[in-house]
Amino acid sequence: MSVVIPVSADWLTLRERADAESRSRALATRAARMLRPPLTVHDLGSGTGSMVRWLAPLLPGPQTWVLHDWNPALLGHASRADVHDADGGPITMRTRVGELEHLRAADIEGASLVTASALLDVLAADEVEAIVDACVAVGGPALFGLTVNGRVELDPLDPGDRVFEAAFNDHQRRVADARRLLGPDAVLVTADLFRSRGWSVRVADSPWTLSSADRALVAEWLDGWLTAAVAERPALREWAEEYSRSRSAQLAAGRLRVIVHHEDLLAWP
Repeated sequence: MSVVIPVSADWLTLRERADAESRSRALATRAARMLRPPLTVHDLGSGTGSMVRWLAPLLPGPQTWVLHDWNPALLGHASRADVHDADGGPITMRTRVGELEHLRAADIEGASLVTASALLDVLAADEVEAIVDACVAVGGPALFGLTVNGRVELDPLDPGDRVFEAAFNDHQRRVADARRLLGPDAVLVTADLFRSRGWSVRVADSPWTLSSADRALVAEWLDGWLTAAVAERPALREWAEEYSRSRSAQLAAGRLRVIVHHEDLLAWP
């Protein structure tokens, strides 16, 4: 996964406010009602810790969070956060450096809750199945947030919107290191896997709704979106450069609005 998602702390920091505003509080509240303190929460692909900063204040304490990520620098950033539970008590954080492709039940033993954010779509089906099987073996609910589903809306409309969306989605489903990534199919696959194990599943929309107030994030997202689309279909390069200039001018003028659709998933036995 270190090859598939080489994310930077700057990107994660840039998107954190939009992530926090987009995640489903309804699913988080439902998960909280299932839990009995003291809690041990295992967060997969923690990055800089945006999930713990958002979710811990919504859950009762005391809480211990175990943050899993392949990147020790990101985990170091996450572990320095000053976070409190819903009762105002400080939480305990531990970090584990390692790959997440083939999670085992032993890796999350004792988990009251398993969480992840923006993770499932960069995994292959067998990797997601390993996560599902580990969660089922442990028996606590799982809350997975901000998985892209492939849909993007831009206003004003442009003929290139659907073309670049389709190319980006194909790129998300690409074969990387002999692994076929799930991309926008990840929530559907994950939900089916949990249901096949007899678990209940709820899915909720969690879109980024962005405007000129989010100029830096929109610019960074747009660049990444088009770069991925062109990587998948190089013939689009010239059109993508023209499209980028047009959209950047609209953004600078305060006329561009973007909705990037995601879905959150809660599964429980």
